[in-house]
Amino acid sequence: MATTYLSRTSGTSTNVDKCTFSAWIKRGNLSDSGHILMGQYTDVNNRGKITFTDDYLTYFQKTGGSTTANVVTTRKFRDVSAWYNVVIAFDSTQGTEADRIKFYVNGVQETAFSSTDYSQNENVRINESSVPIVIGQDGNSAFYFDGLMSHVHFVDGTAYPASTFGSTDSTTGEWEINTSPSVTYGTNGFFILKNGNSVTDQSGNSNNFTVA
Repeated sequence: MATTYLSRTSGTSTNVDKCTFSAWIKRGNLSDSGHILMGQYTDVNNRGKITFTDDYLTYFQKTGGSTTANVVTTRKFRDVSAWYNVVIAFDSTQGTEADRIKFYVNGVQETAFSSTDYSQNENVRINESSVPIVIGQDGNSAFYFDGLMSHVHFVDGTAYPASTFGSTDSTTGEWEINTSPSVTYGTNGFFILKNGNSVTDQSGNSNNFTVA
């Protein structure tokens, strides 16, 4: 994407506390400090984003000027020759803080974090109602995602595990894509970049994106 991003304005969320992001991602550049996969920006005090920050997979958000989520892996993702399937499941209603955001990479749940801060029953900023949602940037930042994306899913109202979007090949042991996962997308859900560069939503919701 490098200097391109995709955007649309969301509708009324099915459940602003629960959602899932899944995408196949190939990084192209490791030099910048923030490669944004998906973001939402209302103002400096109200924003959220999924990023590779200093090569750590991160979810960060602020609400009302306070940091309400900051989840950061301890391992870095620096292989620019590999495709990663990144799945992030949000459920802020969970009583255990570590269960409120679950990261999966190539089907394996990440369990080592330098930060797992996420307030209980806190709205997920990237699933807020009636705000711009952006793929490849956050709507305000100078940092873009530099690389390739394919099969980008967003589910509004349900936290799904990685096994919904892929499976392990019994012969090779490699994580393989599920090209047509069975999910309930919810009002703001979408499925884009299924075939080539199409930003037409394949979820049935007609939540199409525009290129900026």
